[in-house]
Amino acid sequence: MPPRWPRQPDRRDPSYRRLDDRMNFAVHVALFAAVNSGGWFWHQVQPTAVPFMPTVTLGWLALLAGHALYVFAIARYTE
Repeated sequence: MPPRWPRQPDRRDPSYRRLDDRMNFAVHVALFAAVNSGGWFWHQVQPTAVPFMPTVTLGWLALLAGHALYVFAIARYTE
């Protein structure tokens, strides 16, 4: 059963914004894991087909770290 929000969802609600930002981060992590695992598998099978895989992984990891920094350290959820 999916979690339910106890009141009408509103982006101005700090608790809702915090939960929404963390769920967006979780989706970002899941996409990173799925795309990179597939890409690295293909890179191992045929290295010449995807020679840019290390660059993609490092670049995306940097974006993911920035997203984590914002969600967990910078964002302030106050009224």
